[in-house]
Amino acid sequence: MKPRPVLRLLPLALWLSGWAGVALGEQAPAPTGEVRVAVVGGLTLCGVWPQLARRAEAATGLHIDTVANAPKQQVLPRFEHGEADLLLIHGSDETFDLLARGLVAPPRAWAQNQHIIAGPPDDPAGVRQASDGADALRRIAAADAPLMGFRDPGSFAIVQRLWRASGVRPGARQQLPDNAWPPQRVLEAAARQRAYVVVGHIPLVFGRMPNPGYQVLLADDPAMRRTYVALEPGPAHPADAVRRAAAHRLADYLVSPDGQAGLVAANQAAATPQRPGPWIFPLPQPAPDPD
Repeated sequence: MKPRPVLRLLPLALWLSGWAGVALGEQAPAPTGEVRVAVVGGLTLCGVWPQLARRAEAATGLHIDTVANAPKQQVLPRFEHGEADLLLIHGSDETFDLLARGLVAPPRAWAQNQHIIAGPPDDPAGVRQASDGADALRRIAAADAPLMGFRDPGSFAIVQRLWRASGVRPGARQQLPDNAWPPQRVLEAAARQRAYVVVGHIPLVFGRMPNPGYQVLLADDPAMRRTYVALEPGPAHPADAVRRAAAHRLADYLVSPDGQAGLVAANQAAATPQRPGPWIFPLPQPAPDPD
């Protein structure tokens, strides 16, 4: 007896059914009402992240639960172990390590913070009169004034960038080692040698660094900014598909024009007369095409 046509088509139907199920399974489900976020501490210390999170909730319909707010050494394991669905942190070697291990999707830049040059109030090298960070380092070298290399990786990278831009080779007094312990006491270590130092603006202004009277001598140089990235779960992360979709939706908002406008508004809402900011900057916009 010849097989009935319907039976001959059954394996094909089952194969198509299985393929369709896989395809449908790869589609991200609709986000749930919650996304757990881990943020590096400065974002909250300055007051901007709480303000931005409220705006993101209104825009996305998600409830944002900030489950970790701490230095990167503490927020990284919270994300790795699946306790957070989205990680907001500086782009760094640790970021690329997470990417290499499949724990994060390709990072997306969404904001920046700035570093500043701090120094003694009498400012012997005239840094206050500098046009930008590279000019400040030229003045420090010309005066043979001391500069301490804060061992924080972000500060170190910015100093090297400024030296390259300045076209000047630093002397021995512009390469003083940072011997502060704990590292947050770098201003005290610099003051003992009356040395200039490049540090984060937020930790200095908000009291995370004990300050013996040093002042912010130069700020607002875009070349002295570091970039924050939004890290969503990669294939090796424990988050399920629903949480991945929620994290993706929040990251989409942060990088969108609405999210960038929300960041500006969040800075304004977090500002005080004593600490006007801004503290967290939107991404620089490309120059318009002259054509």
